[in-house]
Amino acid sequence: MRLRHLGQTGYLAAWEAMRAFTHARAPDTPDELWLTGHPPVFTLGAAGKPEHILRDMGIPVVQSDRGGQVTYHGPGQLVVYLLLDLRRRHLKVTEMVHGVEAAIIRMLGDAGLTTHRRKGAPGVYLGADGGGAKIAALGLKVSRGCTYHGLSLNVDMDLTPFAAIHPCGYPDLAVTCTRDQGLAFDVAEAGERLARQLVREFSDKESNHA
Repeated sequence: MRLRHLGQTGYLAAWEAMRAFTHARAPDTPDELWLTGHPPVFTLGAAGKPEHILRDMGIPVVQSDRGGQVTYHGPGQLVVYLLLDLRRRHLKVTEMVHGVEAAIIRMLGDAGLTTHRRKGAPGVYLGADGGGAKIAALGLKVSRGCTYHGLSLNVDMDLTPFAAIHPCGYPDLAVTCTRDQGLAFDVAEAGERLARQLVREFSDKESNHA
């Protein structure tokens, strides 16, 4: 699995690059993880409802082809795009989602923060039961058995724009970031920590099905 550190990228440029990569894939194309972040932008999933955007903050809105409803991307947030061949890894989409969540939970747990998944609401949430604020969001697209888009982890960011939306389509959903939970790492370190856990998670899947 190849790891690419892209720095900050424009959302539309990253989206187009993901689609082009996925369209050009061959059966033996290595999977890739892209670590990036974006200038302020609200993104709606393919079936996203505009009514989940509550007010205009002057932030661009993009309707993408990922799953899920509306979320916010901005400085201080880690975005990881997962360009994986599910067929080659013998993974179902739900298994991949659970694997991504497990990697985030392990990474945050190693830093001393207890988080959990929440049934029926992809992502990672504070608390042993997942009943707290949301700290990481997921949204994927599957094309020809391969995924693109991925996850966002709130690290050290201004959370104010989340108040202008129903995050992930849920009214009154609280959102937090690692800084506000007492974790000192920056986006770059968060990316390194999470990439290690994601590689571990999906390398295990690959070896188990070899």
